[in-house]
Amino acid sequence: MAGTVDIDTLIKIVSNGGKVTTGIDIYNNNGTLLLDKAFVVTSTKPLQIIKENGIRKVPLSADGKSGIWNAEGVQYSTGPKSPVSESAQTNQERIPSISPGVTLNSLGKRLYEIEESRKLARENYKVAKQCIKKAIDDIKNNSGQFDHAEVSSHVSRLAGFLTIMDNPFTYLTREILSYDDYLYNHSINVCAIGTAVMNKFNTVFSTMISGHLNASENEVYDPFNKSSGIPKITYQHFQKDELQSISLGFFLHDIGKVMVPDEILNKSGKLTDEEFAIIKKHSHELGLSILEKNKLNNPFITNIVKHHHSALYLGEPHCYPAGEPPEKIPLYAKVCKIADMYDAMTSKTSYKEAFNQINAVTEIFRSYARKDALLQYILQSFIKSIGIYPSGSIVFLRNGQMGYVLESKGPLIIPFTDMDGSRLSISPAPLDLSDPGCDDKFKIDNRRSIKNPLEVYDLLPSYLRSGRPETEKPQPVSN
Repeated sequence: MAGTVDIDTLIKIVSNGGKVTTGIDIYNNNGTLLLDKAFVVTSTKPLQIIKENGIRKVPLSADGKSGIWNAEGVQYSTGPKSPVSESAQTNQERIPSISPGVTLNSLGKRLYEIEESRKLARENYKVAKQCIKKAIDDIKNNSGQFDHAEVSSHVSRLAGFLTIMDNPFTYLTREILSYDDYLYNHSINVCAIGTAVMNKFNTVFSTMISGHLNASENEVYDPFNKSSGIPKITYQHFQKDELQSISLGFFLHDIGKVMVPDEILNKSGKLTDEEFAIIKKHSHELGLSILEKNKLNNPFITNIVKHHHSALYLGEPHCYPAGEPPEKIPLYAKVCKIADMYDAMTSKTSYKEAFNQINAVTEIFRSYARKDALLQYILQSFIKSIGIYPSGSIVFLRNGQMGYVLESKGPLIIPFTDMDGSRLSISPAPLDLSDPGCDDKFKIDNRRSIKNPLEVYDLLPSYLRSGRPETEKPQPVSN
């Protein structure tokens, strides 16, 4: 180990534009991963979470995989007897850029951060996929029994990653051409989406309640009005251990489908009434049966498995099981239903192609807007987490080009066709549409019909289809 660094020192360095990689996984007292050893910290959020967990000294590995850099890319000395100071090492190591030899501006740095986050996301996704595959195989081969402690451990790691990311779903793998592993991918995606929405909801709702609790007699706190300020947080709707259980519930929400015959589950044509009746059993009957066999009596998990297809408002059609009024359905089960719907709509299945994410967000919002106050908070948290233009969406720009949404924040767009709709022969510079200097011709044209991702798949550069290779990358614009 190279030594430890005070957490407040790291927060100060990063807040001033620096970067940190620890080279050592950092866990809290409950074994939840707070920071992956390979993650490049470029915002203070993960460091603040570490501090909130009572960690005051952050360890750094001595194997060359750790480092602390200032805003200019100069690496600080971090030896065991050399506290971090403003003096740089004589060999002045620099942060690698997306393109060798290119000086990174703020947009280039953001692209670098996204690429590093994607690498980490792919690792987490791979581990989670192996985990759910093993659990499903165990259920099939062991009369419904599986190692839920091992699953819980993996979900804890995944939830830790999801918590430190501003928009974790941006970085997770999307499968639009294959449905062979749909159940595995769907379990992870719903966990990712649902966890992001729950974290956002818990922040917004807890802040709102705190605002009302601490407001004066004539004040009314509005959490969606930025001018209201941020009140002192004295109330937390869900505690951390509860959120952990909820994430595990999201991961296991469809576990009952393991017991549904494959010929029904993967049927490409319309289901008969009898077949649909069997499908509906996966939640309140088959899913609950598996939980009971494994003595998983956690009410958060049970409610999610049972109610992730329940009605969110009175009279909502095609919902099951019947009989439970919407106001009795726990809000985290409602979050699971929305996450389940979104991922099902935007993923390829045996009976349909993947929808464009923008259409999916719009349809879900229109279906549930103005139904009740609590559902409105859930919807707002969903929109804030996924974005109006989610990562992976295909949009038209006003000049006629088509663009791929790399990140919903901004949004950050990569044009991939010319104005006539032909594939570009060069890698274009990404566009940050939140930049005040962005030309109006590069704004999104909402009058044009949105494309399905599959329709334009062959036009996309390879790094947008299946992970970014070293030979084909978008080039950041130099200062």
